[in-house]
Amino acid sequence: MRLSRTASWFLLAFGVWSWFIWVSFVRNLWKNGSGLAFDAAGDPTSYFWVHLTLAVTSFLLGTAVGLIGLRSVLALRRSSRADGVERTDGTDHPDRGAPA
Repeated sequence: MRLSRTASWFLLAFGVWSWFIWVSFVRNLWKNGSGLAFDAAGDPTSYFWVHLTLAVTSFLLGTAVGLIGLRSVLALRRSSRADGVERTDGTDHPDRGAPA
């Protein structure tokens, strides 16, 4: 299966966004001083564990999606170089004509 150039870049951008958002979220969760994430003794609460699990799961899924996008972008570049032509007509594949 081939992904379009637009879909490939979108998936890659989503993966980068996921790294930024979820790493920031965990950092903020760790520094939380409101009493939600840590109790008075400094031990993690269930709020902390649920949100950490959510963040780690989302981070891993975002990483997987980003890797799919990266692999697709690299494959499209290899394909265009192998054809010897850089596509400028908006198509991602040499066998397809320009969009109508």
